[in-house]
Amino acid sequence: MPGVRNLTQVEATERARLLEVTGYDISLDLSTAVLAAGGRTFRSVTEVRFRCAEPGATTFIEAAADSVRSATLNGAPVDVSGWSAEKGLTLTDLAAENVLVVDADFAYSNSGQGLHRTVDPVDGETYLYSQFETADAQRVYACFDQPDLKSVYTWHATVPEHWRVVSNMPVEREEPAGEALKTLHFRESARMSTYITALCAGPYHEVRDSHDGIDLGVYCRASMARYLDSDDLFRITKQGFDFFHEQFGVRYPLPKYDQLWVPDFNAGAMENFGCVTHAESHYIFRSQVTDFEYEQRANTILHELAHMWFGDLVTMRWWNDLWLNESFAEWASHWCNANATRFTDAWTTFLSIRKNWGYRQDQLSSTHPVYCEMPDLEAVEVNFDGITYAKGASVLKQLVAYVGEEPFLAGLRAYFGKHAWGNATFDDLLSELEAASGRELRKFAAQWLETAQVNTLRPEVTIGADGGYERVVVRQEAPAGHPTLRTHRVGVGLYDLTDGRLVRRERIEADVTGELTELTALHGVPAADVLLLNDDDLTYTKLRLDERSMATVVQHIAGFESSLARALCWTAAWDMVRDAELAARDYVALVLAGLPAETDINLVTATLRQQVPIALNLYVDPAWRPTGWAAVARTARVTLAVAEPGGGLQLAWARAYVSSARSAEDLAAIRGWLDGVEVPVGLTIDTELRWAIVHALVANGAAGPAEIEAELAADRTASGEREAAFAHALVATPENKAAVWAQLTGPEALPNWRNRALLQGFGPSMQAELVAPYRERYFAVVDQVWAQRDSEPAQEFVQLAYPTQQVSEETVAMTDAWLAAEGHPAPLRRLVAEGRDGVVRALRARARDAQSA
Repeated sequence: MPGVRNLTQVEATERARLLEVTGYDISLDLSTAVLAAGGRTFRSVTEVRFRCAEPGATTFIEAAADSVRSATLNGAPVDVSGWSAEKGLTLTDLAAENVLVVDADFAYSNSGQGLHRTVDPVDGETYLYSQFETADAQRVYACFDQPDLKSVYTWHATVPEHWRVVSNMPVEREEPAGEALKTLHFRESARMSTYITALCAGPYHEVRDSHDGIDLGVYCRASMARYLDSDDLFRITKQGFDFFHEQFGVRYPLPKYDQLWVPDFNAGAMENFGCVTHAESHYIFRSQVTDFEYEQRANTILHELAHMWFGDLVTMRWWNDLWLNESFAEWASHWCNANATRFTDAWTTFLSIRKNWGYRQDQLSSTHPVYCEMPDLEAVEVNFDGITYAKGASVLKQLVAYVGEEPFLAGLRAYFGKHAWGNATFDDLLSELEAASGRELRKFAAQWLETAQVNTLRPEVTIGADGGYERVVVRQEAPAGHPTLRTHRVGVGLYDLTDGRLVRRERIEADVTGELTELTALHGVPAADVLLLNDDDLTYTKLRLDERSMATVVQHIAGFESSLARALCWTAAWDMVRDAELAARDYVALVLAGLPAETDINLVTATLRQQVPIALNLYVDPAWRPTGWAAVARTARVTLAVAEPGGGLQLAWARAYVSSARSAEDLAAIRGWLDGVEVPVGLTIDTELRWAIVHALVANGAAGPAEIEAELAADRTASGEREAAFAHALVATPENKAAVWAQLTGPEALPNWRNRALLQGFGPSMQAELVAPYRERYFAVVDQVWAQRDSEPAQEFVQLAYPTQQVSEETVAMTDAWLAAEGHPAPLRRLVAEGRDGVVRALRARARDAQSA
């Protein structure tokens, strides 16, 4: 983590014992932000007031500045000769009451961390936004940058007079500040942690509304204003406020709630208190999209809104409880989406998108318990993963089912009431849930939160001569390295095939414990065509079907009326492929037979965008891959032709056709779409789809730089520049790949959007042979890139540049040799080992697929 202090938990605990921070006053001069002024840095003057429990003691404050002009403590100069961005400032001989003033110059960022600056190519305007999680507030002002040293903040910002500035609280007043400048003074904030403070500035387009006494604002860049769907954004936000107010029993505590859609954002969004930032590229739609994208956006809006209570009002004490922060928001957003918005099948989406992420992460060599110690910030940075988000949310969902929703909410309300404006731990929450429900929850918590990996539930069914169940046993399995067998509360659905429909005749609930659990309630019950374990998806487990049920599902998966039941079966089939129990080509055949009848846009999108490409690129025998892609393209073309014109499913299958095009015929067909030739009725070839076509053509050698530049000329926007960078990286020549690699690994850090685009375009599957020489080069430079880059772009390089497509024992051997060497930072080792896991899994899956041939 170059440029910031790698704070340890031990240091944070001691500093929290010693200090109470009573207030910050922060003045930023952002008049240098406009690039024409040549400003690389901005001036930040921070006054910090704090108490010390042991007068005379020594502590430190983070200040990841470019340079420190001066510092005074209680009026006396502070020796800054020992200061560095990585160490901060040492403060000695503290008084009982202290006032520290730090005057420093901080660097504008292009990594998406600290104060990120971007210039809009449409109008040349400059935009700034802050991003402080995990510990990047210190890149903007001097601060005790840890979550349990909460305080109040008063911001002042000097900016060009045509700019808007948004922070956690409303503006109190503004005043002229010289030629074409103004200074805005904000109201003192509520108590909060440093990582959720925020300041965004620039000529943002603003739309305002209000709801239930709360002032609401949405913002985006001026050039994106025509795409800002403010009515829908406000609608989802208001539905979320109404639902959470009713369920949590505590009102949102701030006077306003602003949301900004900002460029070049690294994540999906960030829960800054009252000043949420969202990824513009994800959630401002310049082209036609499906309900998949609208639901994802709604889920993100509600996720960040849930954080206003869980994370902002009540905050974790240390990053050990990061999982709880994110898992709660993940669970709450889907819960709210399913109950308060039009996306009533949100739990299907949770399973098909988010939970699958958790299952994948949990089966890597880097798997860890949901709750685990975080010794320092470097460990935290790589833990924003599928276990922290999706598995944790799955455990919370099961906990709700275990104690009951009303007792769960009663405990939650008590937790908010007791710990509002402070810091708390999972143990504090568990105590309130136990008191409200009357159930002992420590064993549940230990079993689910302190152990790693995922179980598999497999039904063993015996049917008697009379057609009834003689015996139904659930076998629970655990991997050898993580042998925990857990208690699973599961639904068991019995589905009968009637006129092509799979109708649920009966559903029971049972606790699965230990290796074998007999479902005695089913003894003598007429056998169903499908016996579905984990019906309604109550627990977190991999699922298998018995032989009779699998045979029915293969033929009639579309017959389930419930999208969640269909998702459970699709997920079970995908898990079987990943575990080399089902040949990847057979999975592709199942998809192509059953998916065209699927009506849930989220299942269609998840399968076509994620599972099918992974199966064909990594898990099938390479000799069969061209046959598989041709079959996908053929099915996509046929399904597209009969899909409802202008509908979401038509667009989803059009995207699938574009991404699967490999033959000269298919590539010529999609090229024709660019010129309006034989476009399916109702399909709009708009900006996003045009770029997807260009990418497909370039990746397959059917287009080159000239076509990319022509497309960019028609879309000279930030999004267009990003798409063009990706396309240029796809150009399949040795000279181009060498040039791209040089940019990615050179001494100058690229802007985060460009770094990501080049990485994504560098080595697609159809170019695996072309980029094979970079396998060895990756291991030669990965330590250097890790050391030189900010944490976000460094992680992206490690993960996206890893030779994933080089599925061979040689890749495993090279990785093992690198891992055997000393001196690699632990987070870096973890990410490289995860890459190895993917190759090993692919080798097993390919061997299984080759057997089926």
